[in-house]
Amino acid sequence: IASSDGWITLRGATENNLQNVTAAFPLGCLTCVTGVSGSGKSTLVDDTLRRALFRHFYNSKDRPGAHAGLHGLDQLDKAIVIDQSAIGRTPRSNPITYTGAFTPMRELFSQLPAARIRGYDAGRFSFNVKGGRCENCEGGGLIKIEMHFLPDVYVECEVCRGQRYNRETLEITYKGKNIADVLNLTVDEAARFFRAVPSISDKLDALLDVGLGYLRLGQAGTTLSGGEAQRVKLASELSKRATGRTIYILDEPTTGLHFADIEKLLQVLMKLRDTGNTLIVIEHNLEMIKCADWIIDMGPEGGEQGGTIVGAGTPEKIADLPASHTGAYLKPLLR
Repeated sequence: IASSDGWITLRGATENNLQNVTAAFPLGCLTCVTGVSGSGKSTLVDDTLRRALFRHFYNSKDRPGAHAGLHGLDQLDKAIVIDQSAIGRTPRSNPITYTGAFTPMRELFSQLPAARIRGYDAGRFSFNVKGGRCENCEGGGLIKIEMHFLPDVYVECEVCRGQRYNRETLEITYKGKNIADVLNLTVDEAARFFRAVPSISDKLDALLDVGLGYLRLGQAGTTLSGGEAQRVKLASELSKRATGRTIYILDEPTTGLHFADIEKLLQVLMKLRDTGNTLIVIEHNLEMIKCADWIIDMGPEGGEQGGTIVGAGTPEKIADLPASHTGAYLKPLLR
């Protein structure tokens, strides 16, 4: 196995069905971990590697799977898992609070002459604190009606008509739009509207890059699909300043996505990789696998017959391995 520079090496993993596996992941590359179901992909990447990384960087309590050692960590500064879980449990979370575009937006509104005359600060334009929000619905725009034995029902607030703010706050306008109007814009419209404000437009451009131009800025995080939530997370990563020392772990990111969305997702992953970051993806989708820089193929079968590395290398190399099931299906795609 290669020396630690340019590689991160997991030695002697024996959790579940892994048979003393030593795996090397190249840094700055998109690595796909492939194999049939039950071949030990999730055990290797999720139970062992991810938990060991989280324990190293964040002192996480999760116990990593049994392994002898993990080398090359000095070349990384953080580990991030991107999955399809919702970006917030309540309707208050939305794409711009998650990506951090809402803070510069509120600061912009608080700098306007009309707001300064009235002494409004950025908090006045938040729908999560008292002051500027409509107190009837507490800034939600919706009122939750709890039903016995049925899921909660949300109805529009009759005081603010779903605008979330009180009348005084809505009197402050920027280019003819108040803060509630801005939250109703789609990402496409808002990127044009805030073109002159880089702190906002940078974050909105990241949402455009991942193909989410159709989302409304104030759309509740609970209404996003799994694939959309995943892309919002990727957008917030894209808009951060890249250190090029981050490792991203994705477990079957293409589950349930349309082919066009898979293509978008791949473009975003390539962007993250091009800034020097490392991506490790557990994947069954051949479209994704053939685009990888490096493949680690687990197998040869599942369960008792799995838990070893059948081969590691470029997609072309894996396609030529007779023992690899992945290679057999990959071969026609690489022609």
